[in-house]
Amino acid sequence: MDRPGETTHFGFRDVPLGDKQTLVNDVFHSVASRYDLMNDLMSGGLHRVWKDIMINALNPPRGDRPFALLDVAGGTGDISFRAAKAAGPGFHATVCDINAEMLAVGRERAAKRHLETQVDFVEGNAEALAFADRSFDAYTIAFGIRNVPRIDLALREAYRVLKPGSRFLCLEFSTVEMPGLDRIYDLFSFKVIPPLGRMVTGDAESYQYLVESIRKFPKPNAFADMIRDAGFARVGWQTLSGGIVALHSGWRL
Repeated sequence: MDRPGETTHFGFRDVPLGDKQTLVNDVFHSVASRYDLMNDLMSGGLHRVWKDIMINALNPPRGDRPFALLDVAGGTGDISFRAAKAAGPGFHATVCDINAEMLAVGRERAAKRHLETQVDFVEGNAEALAFADRSFDAYTIAFGIRNVPRIDLALREAYRVLKPGSRFLCLEFSTVEMPGLDRIYDLFSFKVIPPLGRMVTGDAESYQYLVESIRKFPKPNAFADMIRDAGFARVGWQTLSGGIVALHSGWRL
């Protein structure tokens, strides 16, 4: 239950905690059909490299051994498709996303790749997953956790649904600390990305939120503490591309 008067951030704005999910949903309703194109334009294609690094860390089995992946906030299916390509026939992914438009894009893409039997799409909330305890071999979330209103609840849910010995992986934008790159990155983020969003999707405001939300996300050491507080062990992270993103990891032992 939300406490009366409790607030959180939506980009640089403070909003009632109960309102953030609706505001985030509106953002992704707006950008769903061009989401992956915008990722290419915003990152110069680097998001593909970062996601490949995540899949290498996941290292799904290539044999017949069953392996169940839960990919949260992965509506367009990008992570699950990459994992399916790297895995063997025992692999199965469940994509869970709160946004119906993003899931519709993912289902269409899965059909084109003939992956309907290997990748399922489920509408659901990261803060209250509709899955049994200890039911997945891995949990991934890429560029989604900063949009969750109650990150601590999402992390506890991730721990709950993972089997003992399974891994949590989170790819998220981080804090650029390389002198010079930080100024270039800020200039690109605030002066280029929103106008680019207007040109490609007709929506600058959603991309203004997305770049602001990156600045509000905890620094890697603080986020690692949150992962530990949820129960995970052997928590760590690696920064990529000068700190533009970080790949966080934890184990459910």
